Amino acid sequence: MLRAFGWLFLCLSVGVSANPPSTCTYSTYKWSVVQKKAVDFRTVSHPYAALASYEIDKETGCTVCREDQRAIKVGDLPEVLVCKKLAGTLETQLNALVVREEPILKLVGYRVGMTRGDVDTEGNRTRFSNHSFGIAIDINDEQNGLYGNCIEFGPKCRLRKGGEWDPNIYGSLTVESEIVAAMKSLGLKWGGEIAGKQKDFMHFSPSGY
Repeated sequence: MLRAFGWLFLCLSVGVSANPPSTCTYSTYKWSVVQKKAVDFRTVSHPYAALASYEIDKETGCTVCREDQRAIKVGDLPEVLVCKKLAGTLETQLNALVVREEPILKLVGYRVGMTRGDVDTEGNRTRFSNHSFGIAIDINDEQNGLYGNCIEFGPKCRLRKGGEWDPNIYGSLTVESEIVAAMKSLGLKWGGEIAGKQKDFMHFSPSGY
């Protein structure tokens, strides 16, 4: 239990930073379920002390603020941002996988957007994604797509983002993958085995969504 959820326990034990930044800044958007695209792009800046509850992930304490993100460097890939509470452990784990020649071809971390939750009167989502708090990482999105209408993977699943998933191609992630096992050992869930109508084979986060 401790090994499987070590990172989550670590985040909860760290709590709020003793020396938080003075300002919180981030760029965001809303996902329109009506237009099926991102809308209302804007940049937010306000005192860190004025953080609203919806700008803080309740489980980890990570925030949407750029100031709370840290760049990690994995192999020869470009740096990506993740919540500073996750950064050290995740960077170490991913680089260990690279040393073992596991196929880590691309990473996507922190990016802020309201893509979850109920919709408002204009048809826009009202909650930040896990990527917005820097607590989600996408691995090899070009080989591991996000599918809708996908309770169980099959012909009825509809590719919504990323590349087609084929468990037999280089860079694809499966339940047997060393990469999947390593991410799960940090307390992250894999989007390829979450319940419901969505399968997100590239995605890892505390909830899998």
